[in-house]
Amino acid sequence: MARVSREQAEKNRETIEQVSSRLFRERGLNGVSVADLMADAGLTHGGFYGHFSSKDALAAQACRRAFEEASRRWTRRIGRAGGERQAMLANIVEPYLTPAHRNHPGDGCAAAALAGDVAREPADKPVRQAYIQGIKTLADLLMQAAPQDDAGEKRDTALAQMATMAGAIMLSRATAGDPLSDEILAAVRRQLLGDES
Repeated sequence: MARVSREQAEKNRETIEQVSSRLFRERGLNGVSVADLMADAGLTHGGFYGHFSSKDALAAQACRRAFEEASRRWTRRIGRAGGERQAMLANIVEPYLTPAHRNHPGDGCAAAALAGDVAREPADKPVRQAYIQGIKTLADLLMQAAPQDDAGEKRDTALAQMATMAGAIMLSRATAGDPLSDEILAAVRRQLLGDES
């Protein structure tokens, strides 16, 4: 059997990371097997261990990747606000608290999609550290939109807003199909952005 080139191996690894990041957010860390991941990536199951030492290692990398994607999105949205804090917040909150985000967890925020699974993982699992670092990164970005001048108050505001948004998405997913699901999204949007939004 011919060996793949270094370039092809890098493409294969990229594909595995991309697919796993989506599937873990859609189905959960324990809802996807290595065989599922590799099949979805269009690769053989046996090739997995040429890229990752374990499913745990891949879960951590997939989690990092999902948070990196979110961080890039949030950075672009903050940049479009031209320095105006309320516009920064609106640019993050409005697309986050939508039926589209609720309905497509594989393309959405890892904070909401992976919270339950990561909470059940032992403290020494690498995915926990990846998740914690991702939360810290998003909180740091969200601090830019906080109206306070004091760094501690800004951080408190950012953490509360992020927990509120992620919680809203989790509850709206759990109640999808009932009008309550949309009510949750709308209520949290109003609370975070004011009654006029």
